[in-house]
Amino acid sequence: MSYKIGVLLSGNGVYDGAEIHESVFTLLAIDENRGEAVCMAPDIDQHHVVNHLTGEEMDEKRNVMVEAARIARGAVSDLAEVKADELDALVIPGGFGAAKNLTKWAFSGPDGEINSDVKRIITEVAKAKKPIVGLCMGPTVIAKALEDAGLNEHLTVGTTEEASPYEISAISAGMEKTGAVAEMRTVKEIAVDKENRIITAPCYMMEASITEIRENIKQAIDQLFEMLESE
Repeated sequence: MSYKIGVLLSGNGVYDGAEIHESVFTLLAIDENRGEAVCMAPDIDQHHVVNHLTGEEMDEKRNVMVEAARIARGAVSDLAEVKADELDALVIPGGFGAAKNLTKWAFSGPDGEINSDVKRIITEVAKAKKPIVGLCMGPTVIAKALEDAGLNEHLTVGTTEEASPYEISAISAGMEKTGAVAEMRTVKEIAVDKENRIITAPCYMMEASITEIRENIKQAIDQLFEMLESE
């Protein structure tokens, strides 16, 4: 059986969209498991555009779905038109776009808004008891989407015990404010919430090589397919 795995992209590029390495490794791992990736993105303007060479904001506008199409080689659906019953599972790669375009976590933490269609698709998938994978900052999107669901989902964005370029403690506390349970995991580990069927992996939230990122994502996606096949 070929499972259809939704891949929710937030643009194209780590500083203002979806993290490209994480997105591509997700697509690769899905294909290696003989699944079918269904790329999707909200048809909205990005919060802003960042020059990835200098890190400075650029005076231009870009559309999240149009930018996501770069990663998807054009095959990307408007999130507003995607329903949970069309998917067997959902994966959310990281990148700052998850916290700027899918939610406003980058600016207001757990109190920030979430895109209505992002909340809808995550809620629909969770209610249907279909697996969800969150990579890097993806777990914060899951936490925000499910904050009113009372699931007490177990999620990870990394660990305070190893080097990270980000405030793992503060982000973990933010997820707990939404009702999630934050767990500490290294880039060599994943968190598996069997009850809620949610898998999360730190990826580039930790200091890591591209090989370590690839292995962390493969670990998460392989676990996703094990979960699907055990139904």
